[in-house]
Amino acid sequence: MDAFLKIINLNTKTMSKNTILLIIIILCNVFNLSADNSKYFTNPIVQNGADPWIVKHSDGYYYYCAVKGDAIGISKSEYLHEIQPTQIVWEPDKGSEVWNSTCIWAPELHFWNGKWYILYSAGKSGPPFCHQRAGVLESETDDPFGKWIDRGMVYTGDPDNTESIWAIDMTMFEYNDQLYCIWSGWEQNQRTDKTPQNLYIAKMKNPYTVESPRVRISSPDMYYEHENGLPINEGPQILQHRGRLFVVYSCGQSWLTTYKLAWIKLKKNKSPLEASSWIKSKKPVFKGTESVFGVGHACFTESPDGKENYIVYHTKKEKKPNWNREVHIQKFRYNMMGNPVFGIPKPAGTMIKVPSK
Repeated sequence: MDAFLKIINLNTKTMSKNTILLIIIILCNVFNLSADNSKYFTNPIVQNGADPWIVKHSDGYYYYCAVKGDAIGISKSEYLHEIQPTQIVWEPDKGSEVWNSTCIWAPELHFWNGKWYILYSAGKSGPPFCHQRAGVLESETDDPFGKWIDRGMVYTGDPDNTESIWAIDMTMFEYNDQLYCIWSGWEQNQRTDKTPQNLYIAKMKNPYTVESPRVRISSPDMYYEHENGLPINEGPQILQHRGRLFVVYSCGQSWLTTYKLAWIKLKKNKSPLEASSWIKSKKPVFKGTESVFGVGHACFTESPDGKENYIVYHTKKEKKPNWNREVHIQKFRYNMMGNPVFGIPKPAGTMIKVPSK
């Protein structure tokens, strides 16, 4: 015992036996923690990335992202916290007349009726970035690494107009056996990207065909959505828990430290296609700290055994305005009211237990 303590320069002659024993227990716990790294991980799980999307499937986790050069890539992993190298699965045709040849943003991967679908936004490069529209790709088979069919632009306009309206961050989901899509968009097309962004919903016939008029279900009308100027609602993501439906979205500007998350919740037994059916959170539900800032554009998944819930989100690397971001994950829970509780974002480097198996 004395020899062990002398290695770390502790004077055993001036210590009681109980003190020595306590120090040994503490040191053994520390050494055991550092030696068993397989039980812990640290953020970020992606050093350079934003707008994360992770989907749990029967054969593992798929992480999905836009890659340099306006291509779309997928990686597959057995573990939620370990992102593998990305494989490019689709690249757009290039040319000034091709609407989706540049500025591919926030792709998502969805499995529906035996096939995979990629939802994304694209448009003519800016500034101003006033050409973004929503698009969909469909897999030829049930293999997401196989060939893809370009299903074109999703119509996001109004019934009395043939022009699709600016749209980004489209996601899709099923609720009461009906397929829906939700996206961030403008009320009308504009020549400037300094335009307020709202959230819209519509019924879908399939993942690339809208079959109802769009309905605006959220506008940036709360105090926390107006920080630093331009009011924005974007990055909507779905959470369903015990029959309740939430849309968790980002508000503020993604290039600033004040980027944060809020939610709207569907009232019981109400239609998602009615604006009055939704209740907005009175305050942000996930926001930054002095050491973690610019948190937003989240998605949600669960541990391999389905017992733990996880939020996946990006955060800024530095406080100055830019889009320099990385991807984090951490557990969340639901409270007695059934509302999601995301807690406080953990700083990069914090030891976190790996998701339960």
